[in-house]
Amino acid sequence: MGDLNNNSGKSRQTTGEETGSVRRVAAVSSPALSAARLTVPGVMDAEGRVDESRLRMHIFKNSGASPSERGLVWRFLFGMYPCGSTALERSLMQEQFFVRYQVMKRKWQQFLPSAVQIHLNGTDAELVSAVRYFDQRETEVHQQVQDHSEEVRERLAFLELQAQILYERVSFDQEELQEAIRIINKDVPRTNRDLSYYQNEGLGNLLVLRDILITYAAFHPEVSYAQGMNDLCSRFLEVLDSEVDTFWSFSCYMEKFSRDFRADGLHRKIELEAALLKELDPQLYAHLVNDNMESFTFCHRWLLLGFQREFEHSDALRLFEILSCDHLELITQQVDRARYQERLAQKYCTEDSTELQAFNNDFTFELFICAAILLENRESLLQCRDDVQLIHFTSSLQGKLDLNSTLRKAEHHFYNYCKRCAWDFMNGCCRANRNKQEDFFYQLRSLFVLR
Repeated sequence: MGDLNNNSGKSRQTTGEETGSVRRVAAVSSPALSAARLTVPGVMDAEGRVDESRLRMHIFKNSGASPSERGLVWRFLFGMYPCGSTALERSLMQEQFFVRYQVMKRKWQQFLPSAVQIHLNGTDAELVSAVRYFDQRETEVHQQVQDHSEEVRERLAFLELQAQILYERVSFDQEELQEAIRIINKDVPRTNRDLSYYQNEGLGNLLVLRDILITYAAFHPEVSYAQGMNDLCSRFLEVLDSEVDTFWSFSCYMEKFSRDFRADGLHRKIELEAALLKELDPQLYAHLVNDNMESFTFCHRWLLLGFQREFEHSDALRLFEILSCDHLELITQQVDRARYQERLAQKYCTEDSTELQAFNNDFTFELFICAAILLENRESLLQCRDDVQLIHFTSSLQGKLDLNSTLRKAEHHFYNYCKRCAWDFMNGCCRANRNKQEDFFYQLRSLFVLR
């Protein structure tokens, strides 16, 4: 495995957050990380298997992963590496990931050779430099492949044959793929170049990002490409610093969240945010849905990109981890207790009370984050009289929000929502069974006292 390209010749566990180091174009693959170990106590066993529950709990309780281990953590958190895999198994997976990605990338490049290079108009000097840095990396990678030992070349050749058979029947819709590439070519140069990751030779990472997005669109036509994916994928590339690993991790993430980039998925999320705010603050909800402000579309970018621009960059990465660990999605110990009480109450419910609503499990923690931001700025929002003022105000929040404060308030709203739902549910269920009511409310009070 050590023969596979790593560009730097060493394990890359650092991310684009680092300063003071020379930024280069991302590695094609990072095989050394397959054997790297997490230092979090009790998370990884001797053979390299990861306790997924403990990893997710650690991320949540510590408000994110350590920056020095973030790259490795993300490979497990987002599913590129199965948590049950050993270090030896991951080394074999890494070779397979590398070869399959190369076969996929080469397939669309042969199908649309005119799209291999991004077309430059000469007015963007940084993009011209990006192409030069990217081409330099491609030359280096080609030379490293030639330097592989005969044993490695034979193994990779066999894996390549398998990959070619696997993707042989994949066909592309030329018109749809060309349209996706056209939009990608417009969006990639707009990716935030102020990040240190895209400074100096790091400009070449814009072209790495482009190839990842085109490869994804080509092999996932049901999703293809939608605006905003460049910012999301850029986050993965910055942290993982590897073209192959970014593609597979991003693909795993999109398996779960691709619907958010479709109109129906986004509309559903906005509806849920409105419903949650109606529960938490009916007055603010009523103001935001008046005739001049007909929807919560101003929350669109927040929810789609995980509040990427509302917090300072390193905090935005932490929040993305916290939201992705799914630790506080109505499955915490406190909520489990509430559900236990709910099941007890249902034993004594009359048939007429079975339609009583308890928890809305679709209220994910990101919706509580969004609600916490809205409630924190309640007075300013109440002064907004139309969509223009609303969008102007929410845009003014970019990069100014405090993550720790927002997390505390979101948790507070989350627990209060859970307590109130449990209370209301059991109050309705027990109304017809007065002899059981005292016992249930005594247990409820003992279980749901905020600490």
